[in-house]
Amino acid sequence: MIKTDTKMIAEIKSLEFPNPNIISINGIELEVYEAGKENMGNPIVLCHGFPEHAFSWRYQIPVLAKAGYHVIVPNQRGYGNSSCPKDVTAYDITHLTSDLVALLDYYNYKDAVFVGHDWGANVVWNLALLHPERVNKIINLALPYQERGKKPWIELMEAFFGDDFYFVHFNKKPGVADAVLENQTENFLRNLFRKNVPLAPPEPGMLMINLAKAENPLGDPIMNDDDLSVFVKAFNNSGFNGAINWYRNLDRNWHLLADINPIIKQPTLMIYGNLDMIPKFERLQDFVPNLDVISLDCGHHIQQELPQETNESILKWLAKFNG
Repeated sequence: MIKTDTKMIAEIKSLEFPNPNIISINGIELEVYEAGKENMGNPIVLCHGFPEHAFSWRYQIPVLAKAGYHVIVPNQRGYGNSSCPKDVTAYDITHLTSDLVALLDYYNYKDAVFVGHDWGANVVWNLALLHPERVNKIINLALPYQERGKKPWIELMEAFFGDDFYFVHFNKKPGVADAVLENQTENFLRNLFRKNVPLAPPEPGMLMINLAKAENPLGDPIMNDDDLSVFVKAFNNSGFNGAINWYRNLDRNWHLLADINPIIKQPTLMIYGNLDMIPKFERLQDFVPNLDVISLDCGHHIQQELPQETNESILKWLAKFNG
């Protein structure tokens, strides 16, 4: 029986976030958090987005461990105390998915349930394409499957949204946004992790740089200052270059995926936030036929904005396979 409302959230907040281990795999070091080691043999891997951290899953980790899962939560390459290679191509989709395969190998797991949010969802989608035998179920939040069209993704975005669109800006003006975000790390993250932001036409300029420089944040914070400090300290340590390099490989990834079967066959749960600026993909089932979809009344940071509803959705869906 799933606990409800205040009791569940109080129980989650009363538990300390686990201490990490540094694991050497795939030629790099990953900072990995674990819970539920007593549940070895039933793995679930949680993959964070940008600009985030394993701590983004703080509300899910204890609940999943209590439900019987061995919960494995890496800070992926470029984040936290994980390795930050200098070479931009070290962050392409081949490397990012190979890290997760190597993580399974480290624990002697054939496969696992993978959960992704934002960029982490992108990695999980592509893990299922590149290494389908290592993924037994998928739960992705916020970012639906990205169809590989006729044009590389950055080229397409530049044509539609212009040079100042942050995906394009990261690629066309390397180092510029990185420096601004590193000089205004706390302000950037405080202004980014918000909810109930009023709908308004986009301001001129580059979104991420605007957020870093904005003096008055909009909407309401999705976390308290103590939680925010975890993200701030992490990015003060790592900088933003490694994380942004994920974006700088989008067109490279487009080419790498040219000959890959685009259909994902694993059972999949897609969780959208109804107030998220990322649009839902109406043709998702064409590419992910074994699909269930849930929409929650929140913005982009689904698992942090509505932790109880997210946990209930995940556990209820997983329970379908445990009968």
